[in-house]
Amino acid sequence: MFSDSEYMEHALALAERGRGWCSPNPMVGCVIVREGVMVGAGWHERAGGPHAEAQAYAACGDRDMTGATVYVTLEPCNHHGRTGPCADLLLAHKPARVVIGMADPNPDVCGGGAAMLREAGIRVDMGVCEEQARALNEMWLAHATTGKPFVTAKCAMTLDGKIATRAGHSRWVTGDAARAHVHRLRHGHDAILVGSRTVMLDNPRLTTRLPDGAGRHPVRVILDAGDYLSETAAVFSVPREAPTWVAATEDRAYPFADETLVLPAGAGGVDMNALVDALGARGVTSLLIEGGGATLASAFQAEVVHKVCFFVAPKIVGGREAITPVEGEGVELMADALRVGALKATSVGEDILLSGYVET
Repeated sequence: MFSDSEYMEHALALAERGRGWCSPNPMVGCVIVREGVMVGAGWHERAGGPHAEAQAYAACGDRDMTGATVYVTLEPCNHHGRTGPCADLLLAHKPARVVIGMADPNPDVCGGGAAMLREAGIRVDMGVCEEQARALNEMWLAHATTGKPFVTAKCAMTLDGKIATRAGHSRWVTGDAARAHVHRLRHGHDAILVGSRTVMLDNPRLTTRLPDGAGRHPVRVILDAGDYLSETAAVFSVPREAPTWVAATEDRAYPFADETLVLPAGAGGVDMNALVDALGARGVTSLLIEGGGATLASAFQAEVVHKVCFFVAPKIVGGREAITPVEGEGVELMADALRVGALKATSVGEDILLSGYVET
């Protein structure tokens, strides 16, 4: 017989399978155990589809699951959305015990689902593998508690901190494995942001291309820093894999874009705080900033970045004029530098991924 944490870890692994697909909903996994045997398991596969608890009970078939123990990574909801309340579903199946990874921060749910179960005489244990459960849904949690997207800053640079040569050549800084990892990052984010200079120089499509051909394409958001944008850019090609929005400080006409976000001016262009507010209001729960250097500098200066993912290639480019990942004026004193905590180094093919969280 496995422990509570082992069953919950399995439920968390199932929840991870919904990454990208179930947004803007959280990733949730569920395992149902009766008499020491795992009878049913499921996860929330897509937004609008059955929740994890419903999937797990469906996997149990016609078995009588009265008295079972249910392991679920997030507190069961007690309100009506596109599907019925999961707390009601659990009550109908009469489990003896429900083990929950973390409470739902949604004020419509927080504690309510667990309270319904307890009032029915069901034992509820909260907080098993809570740290892992919160990490799994860090993007959704940011949006649920602030109304703003979780922001990840990504770049690919050489060992000496260059993202392109002095001539602007950047293909490719990192190897195949790192680029494949970036496509998984794109799949897991609702939107991707680049500056107009990046569109002009690199002409990226900003789509998700995974090895199996699957993957969700994020909304493309382009910061207009001048007269760079043209309808011939790949991000504006028709038909489009995903919408392309332009964020600008002036009410310019962009008939080739799906939407124009007219926002206040900030340091170096569009006010980044106003941008993340606008994206959050449109239901964007996560934003991946892929550059360039001026865009990343604006985001760090505005203090909107939560997480960094910097890929470092074992290459030396050199040159005072070579482009660096974070431009702008920067700080004068080392003591004023932004600090990154919980830093982790991961080998990705021939490259290293440095990831961590911006300390506030």
